[in-house]
Amino acid sequence: MSIVTKSIVNADAEARYLSPGELDRIKGFVTGGESRLRIAQSLTDNRERIIKQAGDQLFQRRPDIVSPGGNAYGQEMTATCLRDLDYYLRLVTYGVVSGDVTPIEEIGIVGVREMYKSLGTSIDAVAQGIAEMKNVASSMMSGEDAAEAGSYFDYVIGAMS
Repeated sequence: MSIVTKSIVNADAEARYLSPGELDRIKGFVTGGESRLRIAQSLTDNRERIIKQAGDQLFQRRPDIVSPGGNAYGQEMTATCLRDLDYYLRLVTYGVVSGDVTPIEEIGIVGVREMYKSLGTSIDAVAQGIAEMKNVASSMMSGEDAAEAGSYFDYVIGAMS
């Protein structure tokens, strides 16, 4: 839920107008909109590069997952791993655009630990793959944009822990 929606819902629940503090937060949200859209566009435009480089780095650092018996062993399973990275990158863009982690939480984090556990997938490896995407994406952005995007990557990584 965006800061705008949260503020309106909270004010309406109390049958009051938006407070000066709420209006200031909304102003900040609106003012930062161009930056958030630029970051999301950069992540979207570079998604193939981000996923490929992050996957390569993950597989180099964690050869156990691409070795026989690993969850990303074989072409099909490697593709599945990269598909999952793509999914989490997309969730990060949703968070960036909304300026909130709620879409990440509601769409993609609830139940993820249980799902990976039931599949025998290393949650640490998934989190490391997301961290690799953060590193690759950050290298393509200004420091300020990287910090903004990084907080959403960090949220996903933290949810895996």
